[in-house]
Amino acid sequence: MRTIVLIVIVVVLMLFGILNINALTFPHTLSLGFVTYTGVPLGLILLLLGLVLALVFYFWAGVTGLRAQADSAKLLRDMEGLRVSLDSQEGSRFAQLQTHLDQRLSLLETQVQAPKALGLGKELSPSDLAATNARIDALQRDLNLQLAQLDDYLKRKLG
Repeated sequence: MRTIVLIVIVVVLMLFGILNINALTFPHTLSLGFVTYTGVPLGLILLLLGLVLALVFYFWAGVTGLRAQADSAKLLRDMEGLRVSLDSQEGSRFAQLQTHLDQRLSLLETQVQAPKALGLGKELSPSDLAATNARIDALQRDLNLQLAQLDDYLKRKLG
């Protein structure tokens, strides 16, 4: 878009210069305060100054655009690093949770096998076993729900 505007400005200035070549090249006296020049085409100087200013602002806008792109690229790199860090933290939390669940399940298995191993003769009744299985199923559903909520939260935050 900037290039099109610059081209339009240059074409308009060239058309203006061609149509008014006599007025632009008419000799004038130019005073800079400490020196005076005679026979200077003041109109042509002002036209060229306008062209130079248009080019300066064009390149200035280009540099500003490049800076904005560099800043957004840096922000994207930072966000990717943050995502990797969060993923690794989440992975370690899942590993800790898995270890904890394995310990709890082995403890439950030991508690279930202990009366049989000691020969106490007291086995778990089917109702106790059903209650334990129901409790494990409820904990598993709760854990799956919490993991799904955590996943949704991270997807919303990280995009």
